[in-house]
Amino acid sequence: MRCRNCKEKFEPIRFNQKYCLESECVRVWVESEKTKQWKKTKAKMKADLMTLSDYMKIAQQVFNKYIRERDKNKLCVSCEKPLGAKFDAGHYYSTKHKSVTFDEDNVHGQCVTCNQHKHGNLLNYQIGIAKRIGGDKVLELHVKAHETKKWTIEEIKEIIATYKQKIKEL
Repeated sequence: MRCRNCKEKFEPIRFNQKYCLESECVRVWVESEKTKQWKKTKAKMKADLMTLSDYMKIAQQVFNKYIRERDKNKLCVSCEKPLGAKFDAGHYYSTKHKSVTFDEDNVHGQCVTCNQHKHGNLLNYQIGIAKRIGGDKVLELHVKAHETKKWTIEEIKEIIATYKQKIKEL
């Protein structure tokens, strides 16, 4: 085996030994281990400082990425034009309605023009969403949207993990 630092051949004492026992190589090895440990500690400290709001932002990004992957070959839900390379994950009920923020029936691929410049183009969105999921589900969505929901950090972490997995599966 060759040392990661000096590249000289050596006989490892342990199966996972990556550096020879020359003083310079041992010093480099100790420094690299310190760096690894600091990165782990820093990541844990950062996670401990994260608030519900921080987790919500991450969950929204992951969820929207999933919606974009899911709908990339569909038409805009509002104007039925082909979605280009850049499009939004448009919410029928805005993210102010916490109970449907991460509801897949509430969020569909929407062109930037409809979502941002026409403020969601909601009348056409309602027609498009009814075509996609059916009128009964739109009514269920309406009822669900007006329920009160308070997310916990654990629920949001689960949503993040779920949608990261769904993205991998697509």
